Amino acid sequence: MITSTSNAKVKELVQLQKKSKARSKAKKFVVEGIRMVKETPRDRLEALYISESFWNKYGNPIEGAFAEMLSDKVFAYVSDTKTPQGILAVVRQIEYDVKEMIQGQDAHILILDNLQDPGNLGTIFRTAEAAGVTGILLSMGCADIYNPKTIRSTMGSLYRMPFAYVEEFIETIQEVKKNGIKVFAAHLEGKNSYDQEDYRKGSAFLIGNEGNGLRQEVADCADVRIRIPMQGQVESLNAAIAATVLMFEVSRQRR
Repeated sequence: MITSTSNAKVKELVQLQKKSKARSKAKKFVVEGIRMVKETPRDRLEALYISESFWNKYGNPIEGAFAEMLSDKVFAYVSDTKTPQGILAVVRQIEYDVKEMIQGQDAHILILDNLQDPGNLGTIFRTAEAAGVTGILLSMGCADIYNPKTIRSTMGSLYRMPFAYVEEFIETIQEVKKNGIKVFAAHLEGKNSYDQEDYRKGSAFLIGNEGNGLRQEVADCADVRIRIPMQGQVESLNAAIAATVLMFEVSRQRR
């Protein structure tokens, strides 16, 4: 049992929890909680840690995986939650091929421009899986998908939703269009309501920053600007909510 916070493995866990650069360099991230750990693909499970009290109550719930025990004090030290469940795992990151993601007549893609809120991003991933999205492209200015809060918000969809951060963001959008996928921008200046368009063939949606919306150069890449009609004095919707409305309209039309 590891009982010291100065232990090298404990220090690594803290770095992976708190620093995006550490996660990027190691190509690893940390997931917490029995559900997220159980859903982790076995071939990506790098290490498993269990608190002393969890071990005494449940043992090792991941059959065939070696688990290291941490004292409750040390586990609380490395945990990102106020009330730790007592189990966490180090998971290997995976890279998806952008070219594969942006092909196919049935493509249903989200393109996220500088989304900042980790909870928003995680919710979008979870909803995207439910709505049948085939891939998510993110600008380099988006929040880190491997942020602990984001991971919790995905509720496991992180493991199943293809995604990629792209440096050449505008160029990638142009590639999407070249593949016969129509690009729609969720925009306050949209002429048509979102439910007046046809999404039964390849479609991609540009979703902008929570505070500033889409950057002008990104919005200009769209084939069509669409809006979500609203009543009252509300000017715009939360980015995750707006994305949800659009994603499920695609799902509805394709059913």
